[in-house]
Formats: sequence, C-alpha cells, structure tokens
Amino acid sequence: MEKIQQAYLYMLKVEKQFSEHTLKSYHDDLEQFNDFLSQEHLLLATFEYKDARNYLSYLYSKNLKRTSVSRKISTLRSFYEYWMTQDEQVVNPFVQLVHPKKEQYLPHFFYEEEMKALFDTVESDTKKGLRDRVILELLYATGIRVSELVNIKEQDVDMYAPGVKVLGKGGKERFIPFGEFCKQSIERYLIQFKPKTNSDHTYLLVNMNGEPITERGVRYVLNDVVKRTAGVTEIHPHKLRHTFATHMLNQGADLRTVQSLLGHVNLSTTGRYTHVTNEQLRKVYLNAHPRAKKEN
Repeated sequence: MEKIQQAYLYMLKVEKQFSEHTLKSYHDDLEQFNDFLSQEHLLLATFEYKDARNYLSYLYSKNLKRTSVSRKISTLRSFYEYWMTQDEQVVNPFVQLVHPKKEQYLPHFFYEEEMKALFDTVESDTKKGLRDRVILELLYATGIRVSELVNIKEQDVDMYAPGVKVLGKGGKERFIPFGEFCKQSIERYLIQFKPKTNSDHTYLLVNMNGEPITERGVRYVLNDVVKRTAGVTEIHPHKLRHTFATHMLNQGADLRTVQSLLGHVNLSTTGRYTHVTNEQLRKVYLNAHPRAKKEN
C-alpha cells in the first residue's frame, strides 16, 4: 500500500478516532482500489477522472449494493482530499463523480417482547450473566455505539444522576442518562463480578480474564445470547442502537432529543428512525380518528 494511503489511515485512527471496524472498512476500500489500479496497469499518481468513472463501472460489475458503492467512492474522495492537504499539485478525480443514489431502507430493530426475551436469557446465566446483562442494558438503555461502550471507564458512570459519559466520533463527549434497570445491573456487576478481577485498569466492562473487553468480544457475547433465546435470530450492537432510537420515538421522545442522545451531527441522520411499527400506527389511528371505533 502506498505511503500516502498509510498516512491517511493513520490520520483516521489518531485524529478522527475512528473505530477498528470503521478503519477496516476504509482499509479494505483502499485495497480494492489498489487491486483495480494493478489490474488496469494504472498509477495512483496519474489516476484521473475518466479512470474514476471506469472504477465506478468496475464496482457495479461486482453486483455490490448501491450503499456499498457509495461508501467506497466516499472513501476515495476523502482520501484524495487528505492527499491534497499534503501535496498542492494533487487533483481529486472523484470530486465530480456522481454518487449512486442510496437505497431507502428502514433500520432493523427489536420489538419490546424480543428485548424481554433477550433479558430473560441473560438473567438465567448466573455466572457471566452479570456482565452480559450490563452490556445488553447499556446498549439498549443509551443507544451508544459499541466503540463507545468498550471505552467506558468506571469513573464515567454516574450512579446518582444516573447516566454515563461517553467519547463519541470526533472526540466529542456526551452524557446519556439511563434508568433503574440499567443502574441496578451495573451495581450488581460491580459488587459481584468486577472485584474478582486482578487487573488495575478502570475499564467498566471486562472479559472473563479481567481484561478490557473488545468490540469483537461484545459481538461474541451478543451472538451467544441470541443462540440461547427462542424467537430471536439476529443481533448486532447497531441493531440495539436502532432499537433504542425507535422505541424512544415511538414513546413520544422528540427528534432533537434523540439526536443529542445518539450523538448525531445532522438531524437527517436521526430522521431515518422516524418510522413507526404497524402496532404503533394502529394505536395512534384508533385513538385519534373520529370514526375509527364504533359507538356502543
């Protein structure tokens, strides 16, 4: 990989503080671009707009989703913008390339009965269930990202407010309150599980060896919970984030508040959660429409 690309990835890690998962996506996008350069006998230094259009066609030939193609083009556009700050002679060949129109989709989320089933499963595991319940409670109660979850220190948790301080994208701090269920789960975990570890770090969540849990470890925990929960087939940290936002909005929270809690810069990003369930639509309709119910 070219030195300038390595420098770009280093900048994303150190200055932008991107998560490992996001960094891997950017790295893979650049690697695919490099493969195309090699295949077409092109050089990074002489790559131009017509080549960028050919690369877009190449991506479409791979039968990728439009969202994936759009992300890969965004990666390269961002890379060239960084390169231009290092070399004033560089021209961004992707700046005029039209993004493929993104597919419209509704974020996947859990229904309330599914969340109850997940919590019931964790509750039945008396050993590591103390820790796993805190993971599930915090992700659902606050809507935080998994990268924010694994970096929570004990001193970031306020048991009196109660809530938690997290460091989000771009190094921005925010405080998210949580409820009594989450508070009690953390208290039990700190008393019955955490003191048994030998490490002197202050990270809140640990693995079974007492070391800070990783993002991969969190995904493993969630997958393990799903395997033991009837009626639930798929889980990932972001699905719990979607669930948090959906349930908050369905229960009457305003969009600006949810935006602040999620740490979104743009309100339009939060706006995709304004979909409502069929049950919620029916409930509102029956309560609001004058002729929805027949008089006795």
